[in-house]
Amino acid sequence: MAKKAVASLKTGKGKDYTKVITAVRSPKTGAYTFKELIAHNDHVKEAIEVAREAVIESAQ
Repeated sequence: MAKKAVASLKTGKGKDYTKVITAVRSPKTGAYTFKELIAHNDHVKEAIEVAREAVIESAQ
């Protein structure tokens, strides 16, 4: 099934988007927390910063 989902993103407008996954290590427990989101290729750097801030806020 994963191949179908990935293949469907490669056709049409799906090429314009990227899945952003960020991992941040918790200072309290040392465990990693992940945040996933889909962002337009033009806004990937902003999406990484937003995801990183969201993970840090949720850890506090």
